[in-house]
Amino acid sequence: MTEIENPRTTEPPADTDAMVDEVVERLMDRADASGAALLGEGGLLTEITRAVLERALEAEMTEHLGYERHDPAGRGSGNSRNGTSPKTVLTDAGEVTIAVPRDRNGDFEPALVPRHARRSAGFNERILSLYARGTSVRDIRSHLAGVYGVQVGSDLISRVTDAVTDELTVWQNRPLDPVWPIIYIDALWIRIRSGSVVNRPVFVAVGVDMDGRKDVPGLWVGAEGEGATTWVAVLSELRNRGIEDVCIVACDGLKGLPVAVTATWPKATVQTCVIHLIRASLRFASKRDHTRLVTALKEIYTAPTEQAAEQAMDEFTASDLGVRHPAIVATWRRAWPEFVPCLAFPPDIRKVVYSTNMIESMNARLRKATRNRGHFPTEQAALKVLYPAVRERIEPRARDLNLVAPHWKNALNAFALFFEDRLSVQ
Repeated sequence: MTEIENPRTTEPPADTDAMVDEVVERLMDRADASGAALLGEGGLLTEITRAVLERALEAEMTEHLGYERHDPAGRGSGNSRNGTSPKTVLTDAGEVTIAVPRDRNGDFEPALVPRHARRSAGFNERILSLYARGTSVRDIRSHLAGVYGVQVGSDLISRVTDAVTDELTVWQNRPLDPVWPIIYIDALWIRIRSGSVVNRPVFVAVGVDMDGRKDVPGLWVGAEGEGATTWVAVLSELRNRGIEDVCIVACDGLKGLPVAVTATWPKATVQTCVIHLIRASLRFASKRDHTRLVTALKEIYTAPTEQAAEQAMDEFTASDLGVRHPAIVATWRRAWPEFVPCLAFPPDIRKVVYSTNMIESMNARLRKATRNRGHFPTEQAALKVLYPAVRERIEPRARDLNLVAPHWKNALNAFALFFEDRLSVQ
């Protein structure tokens, strides 16, 4: 079973909006008057989809023959219309039975509904969208049956989702922009069977490009542990795909990452996430001390200079809170080399490097996609689930929707001034 192109992918001109609204209103009035449903046999959307497909197929036949229906010019042309054949296709409006025109010579090959095609691209997207949200195959079948009134087999859903594999390969090897203001890197853990079921990290990179758009340069399934060797391999791949320089790599204290970043991009600054430092600190304290701790730690990470931050850190260490929570002091001291770089940045850059919330939201989406699956049989099976979730959040066909928050424009201006010699217009 193959798929057909979605007949509704072309965006209508802006000046037709009023006309479209008027047509929709008339159709809805007709549906209300007749008591017709929206979906299912005889439903409003089903009938509209059937009419659009059949009219488009008729136009294709006219172009194939070279003359309109009933046109005298067709006499003696050597080919003519020869009725229609019924065909049921799965569309994003459900099952639709259409009349496909035939010609006497039997050489008409419709582009909209190719021979042997039984699904529209829109219907496939419904399946992939559910799959990307972590819906199981059984639940996808139940959803399609309940909403669209169609029964699909597990093998069909597998074939649709398997089609993601080729797209994933292209996506994993696509060229990347040479310069990035900032890239956030993190790892989430999933269970993969490798003889026995083990926890494996999936490394995720989320970046903001020179136009202020967010993107995901890649996903990588690592070995059972993180380390400099693993990170060198990941970052080397990004460099080989075109990334020549990154101003700031923001992360959550990942083991071995600072060394790998320096080896790959010598000028890059490694910045640890302040929010994660605070969370790690609060784990060592009772809730009654949290408010005071947050206030005390804020004096450190909002300090105007590194010297002022050192002084605030010393004061916290000597304070009652610091004495009672030596593990918090040790946490900040260990992270100090990767924390202090942000203190040299202007406020607009500090605002976007304090936290890795951008990648945390991506990780939350990926965890949701994998939560109901227990474990995966292979790395490829895991990526087959994770990639649709990424694609849904970072849609390459609608990049204007991926513009980051408004304060990022201020940050990009600050990046252009602070890293003037490295952010030349590409």
